[in-house]
Amino acid sequence: LPQAIVVGVKKGGTRAVLEFIRVHPDVRALGTEPHFFDRNYDRGLEWYRSLMPRTLDSQITVEKTPSYFVTKEAPRRIFNMSRDTKLIVVVRNPVTRAISDYTQTLSKKPDIPTFEGLSFRNRSLGLVDTSWNAIRIGMYAVHLESWLQYFPLSQIHFVSGEKLITDPAGEMGKVQDFLGIKRVITDKHFYFNKTKGFPCLKKSESSGLPRCLGKSKGRTHVQIDPEVIEQLRDFYRPYNIKFYETVGQDFRWE
Repeated sequence: LPQAIVVGVKKGGTRAVLEFIRVHPDVRALGTEPHFFDRNYDRGLEWYRSLMPRTLDSQITVEKTPSYFVTKEAPRRIFNMSRDTKLIVVVRNPVTRAISDYTQTLSKKPDIPTFEGLSFRNRSLGLVDTSWNAIRIGMYAVHLESWLQYFPLSQIHFVSGEKLITDPAGEMGKVQDFLGIKRVITDKHFYFNKTKGFPCLKKSESSGLPRCLGKSKGRTHVQIDPEVIEQLRDFYRPYNIKFYETVGQDFRWE
């Protein structure tokens, strides 16, 4: 069973964290998202275990399913599997995250309403529609409360999605420290891909070839009216501040 799980957040940079960490010789990771603790829980722990890669005693097993972070039952279920599970949460500016989320949905369903139309119940009154998933996910302080009922903060590590792009080695250094493994992944593992606009691995775990994330990553975001962005920034500000205070880390989204 996994000793560490990347539990969130969607469009935060979870795939990058997984691909980067699995370069480490002491880490084995499940490539696909098992969605065990949200959608497949009734299949039981043995089913979940059967999906995991084979590991040596010295290796850590990792899986990632970003929707866990916003799933009410996930903290309790993971706790019931093992109260020692280490949790990794990759967060990024909630406004950018929402736009990225919308951009992804739009590429699959081109006929959905506008970003603005989905974001507000009443825009002139500045009433944000918190029932829309793309908005709700970014209310990190709210979701975190459920996790803190079961896990101490010391067992949750927060990765900055922004720094993952500007300083991947620095962010991955902290992840390796948190997992209690040697800092093997360093600057020499990364190069910046100008076309994609984010860092790529010089070589992947399975071959000596450079490895960039797939076509669906690094999409050009939909252009959003700056006023809409400003209103959403105002909406998220109190949640962000509460989140910074709770985790003791300023992500500088303000």
